[in-house]
Amino acid sequence: MDGIQITEVAAKKIRSLMAKQGIADGGLRVGVKGGGCSGLSYTFAWEREARMGDEVFEGLEGAKIYVDKKSLLFLKGTVLDYDTALLGKGFVFNNPNAKQSCGCGSSFGA
Repeated sequence: MDGIQITEVAAKKIRSLMAKQGIADGGLRVGVKGGGCSGLSYTFAWEREARMGDEVFEGLEGAKIYVDKKSLLFLKGTVLDYDTALLGKGFVFNNPNAKQSCGCGSSFGA
């Protein structure tokens, strides 16, 4: 799979967080930038619409994520999930491209 899959749990969390922020339409921008303890780190931002050139992936309940083409190179085939464990709450990337990752889960090496 060349895209990004959004689990049901992650889709529901995206929709509920958007509602809390008063964003009816739009989605979660997901990206990759240099830095972090393993070389690359994930970035998140709420946006009302996709930017020109973005790839848009949709999950249940209309949850959308926007990814720029450069970041997509590192995220192809990734499954975006949401960890509801008490200590680890947050979005989790199950990224087949990550050759290594660190304990924080927000950084990886490709």
